[in-house]
Amino acid sequence: MKKEFQVDPNFINSRLDRWIKKNVCNIPQSLIEKSIRKGKIKINNKKTKSSHKLSLNDQITFYNINFSDNKSKKRTYIYSPSKVELSSASNIFIENNENFAVINKPAGIAVQPGTKSIRNILDILRNTKEFEGLAPYIVHRIDKETTGVLIIAKNRKYAQLFTSLFRIRKIHKTYLCVVLGELEKIKETLTDVLFHYEGEKKVKTKAITHYKVLDSNSNYSLLKINPETGRKHQIRKQLLIHGHPILGDAKYRVSKKKLSKKSILMLHAYKINFSINGVKYNFLAEPSFDFKNTLKEKFLKIY
Repeated sequence: MKKEFQVDPNFINSRLDRWIKKNVCNIPQSLIEKSIRKGKIKINNKKTKSSHKLSLNDQITFYNINFSDNKSKKRTYIYSPSKVELSSASNIFIENNENFAVINKPAGIAVQPGTKSIRNILDILRNTKEFEGLAPYIVHRIDKETTGVLIIAKNRKYAQLFTSLFRIRKIHKTYLCVVLGELEKIKETLTDVLFHYEGEKKVKTKAITHYKVLDSNSNYSLLKINPETGRKHQIRKQLLIHGHPILGDAKYRVSKKKLSKKSILMLHAYKINFSINGVKYNFLAEPSFDFKNTLKEKFLKIY
């Protein structure tokens, strides 16, 4: 039995083993290595290695292999957006071109599906006219309750490009947030060691965040935030550590008192900028009505 596949533009420079897991099925690395070693997997009729980087139109051939997905793997639930969601989805687009889109993510929607989040941006976008015939690629994330600017790649090439730009810190993000209390310094850099768990292992990472006070009173402060590193919940954790938790944060806060159902997380991804092939891109996501209304209620202003 022989099966043949051809490499399309989305997988140029991908490793052979990763291509197999993405396009054939998710099988153990040891089985891939063994099959390649025995010549049961060849590229252009030649034996190769699992780390081989693929080229456009490479012919990948499988000989006498019956790959089947791990039956114990749970089936991924795909969220089906309502007609109302799809009709309003066009309003969240800030930029839409052939390689990527930039959206202003609403509050209360997870970026991708999870055990606690069925409704998600990824499944909504794949049903929009802007992504017709295309697969949305997530290249970074913002929290479910956080609003604001989010980049979505439209092909694997740009997904890899954005991932690389984020890794080398060439994509710069600016957030707006309201915190409790008045900060001592108008401008400061917060440097902390944050902890998280990978299974049972406790992992520590360094987090660096720059802030500037835009407006304040005795009870609240409006900050402009520029994270230098990209740790999970970085901004929320660091501001709590320094005694100024974000208003409306149900997780990283000082008080144990239940928040009102009307409370929103006052954290907004406001701007993002980067360069691709010498072209500079700058995108701004306007804060939501609820965000602006809360600023008025707390006697704070952005402009």
